[in-house]
Amino acid sequence: MSGVLPVLLGRATKVAGIVMRSPKEYICLMKLHEEITDEELEWGLSHFIGEVYQTPPVRSSVARRPRIRTIYELEVIERLGKDVLMRIASSGGTYIRKLCHDMGILLGIGAHMQELRRTRSGIITEKEAYPLIDVYWASWLWRNDEDDRELKKIIRPVEDILALLPRIEILDTAVDAICHGASLAAPGIAKINTQIKKGDVVGVFTLKGEAVALGVALKSTEEVLREGGIVVKTERVIMERGTYPSVWRRVKRHKDTNK
Repeated sequence: MSGVLPVLLGRATKVAGIVMRSPKEYICLMKLHEEITDEELEWGLSHFIGEVYQTPPVRSSVARRPRIRTIYELEVIERLGKDVLMRIASSGGTYIRKLCHDMGILLGIGAHMQELRRTRSGIITEKEAYPLIDVYWASWLWRNDEDDRELKKIIRPVEDILALLPRIEILDTAVDAICHGASLAAPGIAKINTQIKKGDVVGVFTLKGEAVALGVALKSTEEVLREGGIVVKTERVIMERGTYPSVWRRVKRHKDTNK
C-alpha cells in the first residue's frame, strides 16, 4: 500500500481518532480469479455501495468482530481481463482487501486485492502530500541551518484535520475553562456554524479559529437555542492551559471572597 498518510505531531496527536474515522479514498487494483462479463462485474459492485458488514482480516490490529462500514462511491476506472482498476470512497476503518475478497465471494469466482493506493484522507489529498525524502530534507535544513521555511510548507495546523467536524465557536472568556476539562455551557457559545445532532463529535474553536477541544454534543442545535444548559461534554483538550486568560478563576475567587 502507498499514498496519503497523515502524521500527527505534538498536541495534534490528541485528534488521532478523528484521522482514523475520517473518510478515505483509494485507487485499488483487484484481481479476479476467473473471467466474467462487465455486466456481471457491475452487478457485483452495486451490492457494495452503502452500508456493508465487514469482519477485519486475520492479520489486523483490531478485534475480529463484524462491524458496519460505508462505501460512498465505487467505480471502475479501467478493466483488462481479470484486472480491475477501481476508485473507492469509504468511511474510515474500511478494509479494502476484505472488500475485494467479499466481492469475489458474491460473484462466485474469487478475487483479491493486488495493489492499493490511498489518494485522500479526510481533506488531505495526494496532491497536497509530500514524499518522505522531502520531509527528511526539510527537517535537515531546520536542524542544521536553522532554516524552517521548507518545514513550514509541509506541517499543517491541526485545525485542517478538524475541518469536516461540526463546529462550535466560543467566547474568549470560556476558553480556559474548556482547557481545564470543563463542559461547554450555552452562555459560552458565540456561534454554531453547522447543524449539530445529539451525540455528534464536535470541534470547539475560538473566535480566531484556533482548536480548543473535541467533545460530544449533549443537545442538538434546536435544543441549544430552546433550552440552553450544558451543550458539549469535553472529551479531548487540544489547546494548552493558560493560552487565554483564566476569567472563570477570577469569578470563582470573587464569589468566594464575598461569602
